[in-house]
Amino acid sequence: MPTIKSLLATATSTLANHSDSPVLDAEVLLCFVLNKPRSYLRAWCDNTITDQQQADFLALIKQRQQGTPIAYLTGTREFWSRDFKVTPDVLIPRPDTELLIELSLALIPNNQAVKLIDLGTGSGIIAATLAAERPNAQVTAVDASLAALAVAQHNAQQHQLTNVEFYSSDWFANVPKTLFDLVISNPPYIDSEDEHLQQGDVRFEPKTALIANNQGLSDIEIIADKARSYLKPQGHLLIEHGYNQASQVQAIFNALHYDKVQSYQDLSGQFRVTYGQKL
Repeated sequence: MPTIKSLLATATSTLANHSDSPVLDAEVLLCFVLNKPRSYLRAWCDNTITDQQQADFLALIKQRQQGTPIAYLTGTREFWSRDFKVTPDVLIPRPDTELLIELSLALIPNNQAVKLIDLGTGSGIIAATLAAERPNAQVTAVDASLAALAVAQHNAQQHQLTNVEFYSSDWFANVPKTLFDLVISNPPYIDSEDEHLQQGDVRFEPKTALIANNQGLSDIEIIADKARSYLKPQGHLLIEHGYNQASQVQAIFNALHYDKVQSYQDLSGQFRVTYGQKL
């Protein structure tokens, strides 16, 4: 029987030309199969595993070799120090989106009963994180996909959040008329001709959550326009967008007469989120 060490070596070699992080991928998948932390792999590297565990592990390695994202194989992804359920019905949470959380928390007083809405909630990571970090906030989470909403509701229940409500809605279409302190969204913003759609994890993610018309700007235009009717005076709008769209999104915000329009950089130094305030 092969040992944990030899299994990992073989799996790493198999993934070498198919992943930017073959060692990490192999370790994460073996930990998933064994239901053990990564420290276990080092402490017990000479141990063997059962035939069934080996078969399960090799099946996952084969799927990873074919490009299936790790998050879809394990069904989870960490975001803001919490674990969230992830399925192929939702986008995979990315560190860049934590910028939206940082900016939102800076705008939401810790002990104030504010209302905010997360448009296109997907897995619900933004809504759930803000609801957990600001328990006095009333959070509305919206998505047009019922499958995505089911994942978001699961994640809210998993983290025992009672201050989130969910609506199946194409942006604001089915949202009861409410005035919010903050409208936040990570909408589709990739142009259908973008070459990145054929690369990496994006190949496996739901296209409806990625692609927008008008060079990736159509949904941002709709959200920014409709949000004016749902924001309180002095209310805030935060939208995540592509690394090269900041000037275009600023122009959209300015044309709609938002105040204090500004874009913010993500961890890679790319302008990733644009802010505007309703006058």
